[in-house]
This record gives sequence, C-alpha cells and structure tokens, in this order.
Amino acid sequence: MAEQHDPAPRDPAPYDALLLLSFGGPEGPDDVVPFLENVTRGRGIPKERLKEVGRHYFLFGGVSPINDQNRALLDALRKDFAGAGLELPVYWGNRNWAPYLTDTLREMVLDGRRRVAVLATSAYASYSGCRQYRENLADALAALEAEGLPLPRVDKLRHYFNHPGFIVPMVEGVLSSLADLPEDVRAGAHLAFTTHSIPEAAADSSGPVAEHGDGGAYVKQHLDVARLIVDAVREETGIAHPWRLVYQSRSGAPHIPWLEPDICDHLEELHGDGAPAAVMVPIGFVSDHMEVLYDLDTEATAKAAELGLPVRRSATVGADPRFAAAVRDLLLERAATERGKVVERCALGSLGPSHDLCPIGCCPARSERPAAAGADSPYA
Repeated sequence: MAEQHDPAPRDPAPYDALLLLSFGGPEGPDDVVPFLENVTRGRGIPKERLKEVGRHYFLFGGVSPINDQNRALLDALRKDFAGAGLELPVYWGNRNWAPYLTDTLREMVLDGRRRVAVLATSAYASYSGCRQYRENLADALAALEAEGLPLPRVDKLRHYFNHPGFIVPMVEGVLSSLADLPEDVRAGAHLAFTTHSIPEAAADSSGPVAEHGDGGAYVKQHLDVARLIVDAVREETGIAHPWRLVYQSRSGAPHIPWLEPDICDHLEELHGDGAPAAVMVPIGFVSDHMEVLYDLDTEATAKAAELGLPVRRSATVGADPRFAAAVRDLLLERAATERGKVVERCALGSLGPSHDLCPIGCCPARSERPAAAGADSPYA
C-alpha cells in the first residue's frame, strides 16, 4: 500500500494560510462546566446536569487531551511544510474553547490573510463533523463583518478518511495491537472498528443528497475505511480477522434512535460467542481525545476485564508525520484545483476522493443557519 501521494506543483496559491479547526476542550477543572455550556448552548441543560456530564473530565483532572494533541499536530504541520519548502503559516482555532475560532480568524485578518484553507479535525461526512464546522465558520465571518473587518475567503479541505496518510498509520496501529496480544489468542482476535454514535436520522442524511439513505455517507465511509484496514492487515499477516463497525460516546435522549451497537455491548456479544480477544480500532477519531481516553481506554477496557476478554486499543493517527504530509497533499491539491489545474486526487478504497465544495442538501442543518465553504455559502 502506497503511504502517500506527492503532488506537483508545490504552489499553495491562492492560499496564504492554513487554519486547523477543531472542537476544543477544557484545560483545567474550572474550565469543564463553561466548556460544556459552550458545547450545549441553546439546549437549556441545567448546570447541575453539566457537572454530572463532566465527570469524565474530572476523572482526568478536568483536562481534555485534545488541545495538547492539536498543539502537537500544529507542530507536525509546520515542520512538514518547512521541510517541503512550503512557506505557509498555520493557525489554530476551536469551536468550543480557546483559542476560539472567531479570535483566530480575526488574528488572521489582522495578519493580512485573505484566502484560507481549513482543515477540520473530523475525517468523515456528518452534520457535527462537517456542516456544523461550516456553520461555525459562517458565525465567525459574520462577527468579523460586524466589526468592520475585511472578510477572508475560507475553503474547507475535502474529507480525508480514505487518504493513505490517514489509513496507513492506523493499519500499523492495528498490527502493533495484535502483536501485543497473547500469542494463543492473537490469530482469532476480532477487530472492533469504533466511531462516534450519532442519531440515525443524522447518519441517514449525511453526505450529498444522492448518498442519503440507510446510514448515509457517514456509515459508508467508515465501512470503507474498516475494509481497507482489514485487507491491509490480512496482506501483512495472512489472517482475515473477523470485524464489525460499532459505536461509542452516545449522548442523546434515550427515545431517539442512535447508531448501534455500542462498543461495550459488542464486547459482551463477542465474549458470549466465544471470541478469544479483540482489538478496538477508533477509526472515527483523529486523535486520542476524551471519547477515546474514557469510552475506550476506561469504560470499554473495564468491561473487557470484567468479561475476562483480552483486549487492546490501537492508536489513532494524531500527529503522525504521514498525516501531516497528507494535509500538505490535500492543501496543494485544492490549491492547484482553485488555479484551474486538473490534478490527481489521492484516495484508497471504493468511494474515491470526496468533493471539494459541499453541495446543497449535504449533511443538512438541524435548523436554518448559514454555513460557509459550501455551495450554499453566503460568503463567496
């Protein structure tokens, strides 16, 4: 499997900056409830309930690992760009915690940046993983407009779930986790590919309208990634491990159908069926943030121990240099396209490269809100 595609030419024009756009997370106990208030704004959730929800964070000193992981990714991107001779500044802004997106965009404008490529730390199509970030961009641009500042054009880079720079590090993580299992259970280990559960209705309407239906683009993309990893592991080991796509981190009302099965329920099922071991593979997450740290490393691992089921959790991509190189690839690919060039787009699997511009009806909003960086953007 080729590890990455080296694009040519190496010209970032028309872009004069890259923005790393992420979710954000608390960095101390006093941040937890204000952070959760940001995440749940408009839903009328009482503060006492937020304290209960925040117990996962308090178990880890009130600190989410996501901000440090984004700092590591920023450093990896800057080193990769410099090593490739790409003189392009990289900024970082969050949806729900400092550095806030609006503050970062303001800084970029004051630095003279006018054409910005945006990398969201979500690899797949969904409302929360794509359109909501585009809504956040529109909100930030509206705030700058109200301040009388010139507005940069922002272009969100395409989904990268099937880029080799995202896939290959995860394959190596699975191989390492399998090797770490006791030898007598290794060959029969099941692979549990995990991602964030979302409401079934949101999944069914994810991606362009043509892809709406049972699970939508969200499920299709995850299944394609899982198959790529399974095939690569089989090529390396000669073993076709049984596998399934499962879900974690459900947070919605119990009467609303969400994607299932949950990882803990799946581990119980595997144990009941006599599976000798399992590797949890968090393909839905770019880095080891709270959903991975608590839902897999804490809760699911405890469930496996209770069952007596040997289990390992494979690594996310994080700040792997190959992922940083993939981001450079995506940036230069989009830049060349914006200059009117026809470029080869690197993608593995059966789905091909994703679209550059989210079409109308793609991952529709829960309510009418403007979204930037799409065909329906009010900011051309």
